[in-house]
Amino acid sequence: MSAELAHPLHERTIERSLRARVVLALGPATMFGGFVWALVQPYRITLLHPFGQGFWWLVGGESPLYVVLAGLVFWRVVAVPLAKDLDSL
Repeated sequence: MSAELAHPLHERTIERSLRARVVLALGPATMFGGFVWALVQPYRITLLHPFGQGFWWLVGGESPLYVVLAGLVFWRVVAVPLAKDLDSL
């Protein structure tokens, strides 16, 4: 590998602080918790026909999926920019 290619690759690897790694880990940990919750209580995920239930059952019954979605949004919108800010200090 030539030095022109290796040097930019070496610069991309940055050492993150412990605070930044903890912030970045919160989103995936929340997503993992929602996934485990969906495995433990699969009846809460009503992707098929809810058999006699109304709209609010569909909205309130998807709680594990909402937790996974909240973890994803937190990770992309809050954690990544915050970790970059923590690393710039």
